[in-house]
Amino acid sequence: MLSKDKEYVVDVVDIGQGGVGIGKYDGFTVFVEGGLINDKVKVKINKSKKNYAVGEIVEIIEKSPFRVERKCSDILKDCGGCQIQELDYQKQLDIKTNEVKQVMTRIGKLEDIIVHNTLGMEDPFRYRNKAQFPIQKINGDPVIGFYKKKSHDLISTDKCIIQHDINDKIMKIIKTYINAYKVSVYDEKSNTGVLRHLVTKIGFTTKEVMVVLVANGKKLPYLNELASVLEENVPGFKTLVVNVNRENTNVILGKENIVIYGDGKINDYIGNLVFEISPLSFFQVNPVQTEVLYNKALEYADLKEDDTVFDIYCGIGSISLFLAQKAKKVYGIEIVEDAIKDAKINAKLNNLDNVDFYVGKAEEVVPKMYKEGKTANVVVVDPPRKGCDEKVLNTIVSMQPDRVVYVSCNPSTLARDLNYLDEHGFKCVEIQPVDMFPHTMHVECVAKIVRK
Repeated sequence: MLSKDKEYVVDVVDIGQGGVGIGKYDGFTVFVEGGLINDKVKVKINKSKKNYAVGEIVEIIEKSPFRVERKCSDILKDCGGCQIQELDYQKQLDIKTNEVKQVMTRIGKLEDIIVHNTLGMEDPFRYRNKAQFPIQKINGDPVIGFYKKKSHDLISTDKCIIQHDINDKIMKIIKTYINAYKVSVYDEKSNTGVLRHLVTKIGFTTKEVMVVLVANGKKLPYLNELASVLEENVPGFKTLVVNVNRENTNVILGKENIVIYGDGKINDYIGNLVFEISPLSFFQVNPVQTEVLYNKALEYADLKEDDTVFDIYCGIGSISLFLAQKAKKVYGIEIVEDAIKDAKINAKLNNLDNVDFYVGKAEEVVPKMYKEGKTANVVVVDPPRKGCDEKVLNTIVSMQPDRVVYVSCNPSTLARDLNYLDEHGFKCVEIQPVDMFPHTMHVECVAKIVRK
């Protein structure tokens, strides 16, 4: 056990959850914020437990050969967005590949799955099409930026190098608007004040821009003037919306939208499919890698023109519509009613009439559909981080499809569910990790599963 407030020289040997360096001191584990693989660092211990300690870097004695220079301001070093920006990008991809391999063995107890190298981006910056900037007053001055890690303390910023660069202009305009018209800024501790968040959505293909002001009420001053400034200075500006959120909550968006300018929507493409995006629509935040992910899912589905597909946890139906271009029939199932409304709109936009959408819990809807005689020879699942409900997996096993494609945002629950399927007559042949979120520890996977 190490002593609190003392300093030790630690070798960083791995990176764990949230991008925290995993260090060793005489075999004892020390978690080091900001530590990278192959760093040798002097660490001051902040917390000491029987089996591990937590410390902060006092000095980097030997830099890791994989350590690169940050591309954003040192002021933003403590923001929660980029966990491993200072790690060489190829090394980031290697770590994600290895993580998937390890959890397949450790959690899934599966030894013979081919795990391909993680598919990365040619340019892993400025890739996000959606930004959410909290707004606070600090020492009486309005500040737009990001929360520090594990806190609601705000770091002011003028730009973010993983967000679309049009946000740099929008942030400056909103700051000027707040100051010029003395706009009331929300205080989450007292639940008073008005302006809470700035949210932007950008069509990477269409270049259309949506600006959403999240407010603790319906009234903000001089919104028409603000819309005029945005129209003059932001290329592609299409709509300005006030989203009303009066709740004392960490949830950013409320349910009511007031359209100030435009029609409250933008469009964007994934491949050859167009999608309508509203303030409340879910849309993958990395459109370049989304197309890579969906094309891999389509490849693994290996659809023929007489195939019927269940797309379980379908969201706004983006994968469903990709599948519907090749299959005879697609059934999409999703618990979020607004997402299904979006899915139906997007099906019409793309003139696809061979897809039906159902609202409800997957673990209730899928077994009910199967009992009523609806079945599929191809199943696609894209569950939340907690993975598939066992009732869903059990129904898939009963249905005996030829192929299952599992899209996952959490390798651990993917491994668990693959183990279940393996024990019930299915085999995972290969997994393709895709880097949807460069400079973070998150990795998306597509798994190809066949009947044994």
